Amino acid sequence: MREFLEIMLRKEGYEVACARDGKEALNRLEARPYDLVLSDIRMPGADGMEVLNRAKELNPGTIVIMITAYGSTESAVEAMKRGAYDYITKPFQVDEIKLIIGKALEKKALEEENILLRKELKSKYQFGNLVGSSPEMLKVYDLIQRVTDTKANILISGESGTGKELVAKAVHYNSSRKDKPFITINCSAIPETLMESELFGYMKGAFTGAVSNKMGLFEAANGGATFLDEIGELSPSFQVKLLRVIQDRTFRRVGGTEDVEVDVRIICATNKNLEEEVRQGGFREDLFYRLNVIKIQIPPLRERREDIPVLARHFLDKYSRELGKETKKISEEAMESLLKYSYPGNVRELENIIERAVALESSNIILPESLPPVVFEHPSESAFQGELDLPPGGLDLEEVVGGIEKGLLLKALKNARGVKKEAARLLRISFRSLRYRLKKYGVERKVD
Repeated sequence: MREFLEIMLRKEGYEVACARDGKEALNRLEARPYDLVLSDIRMPGADGMEVLNRAKELNPGTIVIMITAYGSTESAVEAMKRGAYDYITKPFQVDEIKLIIGKALEKKALEEENILLRKELKSKYQFGNLVGSSPEMLKVYDLIQRVTDTKANILISGESGTGKELVAKAVHYNSSRKDKPFITINCSAIPETLMESELFGYMKGAFTGAVSNKMGLFEAANGGATFLDEIGELSPSFQVKLLRVIQDRTFRRVGGTEDVEVDVRIICATNKNLEEEVRQGGFREDLFYRLNVIKIQIPPLRERREDIPVLARHFLDKYSRELGKETKKISEEAMESLLKYSYPGNVRELENIIERAVALESSNIILPESLPPVVFEHPSESAFQGELDLPPGGLDLEEVVGGIEKGLLLKALKNARGVKKEAARLLRISFRSLRYRLKKYGVERKVD
């Protein structure tokens, strides 16, 4: 029977390995993984149940099909409970076993493909705790992947709430230093008088209250990375000291006389325009160039609106779990309001909005009533705050209004990445109306 199955399966194009009994089968399973195991239930040395259990223990993805020659199917049913894919009773038809094996391997291939696709989607649209599928964020993910294992210093810039610390963590925890410390230092939260002792440590007796030696945050991060948040807030005097650490990879504790060597990757973040700070003399030019070896710019949320639904659902899942709520969905009306809002607080503000909505919502769907009033400020109100001057000689109203309308059409198409239905939704007009306006202004030819 074993020789017959081997010949038949090889003719079907499968790679086949045979075992005389259960003990030999266990040895083969220990030596390498198999996609599928076809095993008799009753065998000398080790029975089919042992083979099944060990196959699943070594590789849960292995498909196991049992063969039984007995009228009772109790053992076969028990095998199914333990994870067997199916069982075959003797005598069996050749076409039957071909069909079962073919379907089993096809199912396994689909499962593996789905796992691979999920991994690809996760790596494409999510990096660490960063979430977003916009072209801008995909560029950020790509840059992170390319710089993780370099030793170069990194400067992350972006408005408050855009997720600069998450980017810093993504860089560190995807690098070869991921098992080493990641120390966050908020430069705006530490008083200038304590900055040196906090970062470099101090020796016993260096000042009043220094009753013992203390390791600084740079030394604690040795082998790993320090994340200097709000680097633009450093005083000019401390900027000089930081420059020396970056250049020499050494520093002295407060009150110490010996240099301490450290191997630390420096990742900085700022919401300021450091180039402008350098021009105005508020930030040292030499330190700026030392820190700005690789720059990662995080776009504000208003410039990547296609990420709002993805982020909103991510935060919905997060806070539904944390708050023990059954809120599973965001209503279309609520999502439309979220898409129109300008988010001066960026991703952090969106997270707060969703957390608040989940906490307040009594149903399983977030409705507009659970969103804060600020969300309902219409973007067009802020878009046209400036007054239009009427020239002494008058103006062509239709031409001016047409210019504004055409500009908004192009902007909507850009935000929708050329998808006209999405652009119509953003402008709150019908698809037919959008096509009419595109044709009216000669924009349709460029889009199509």
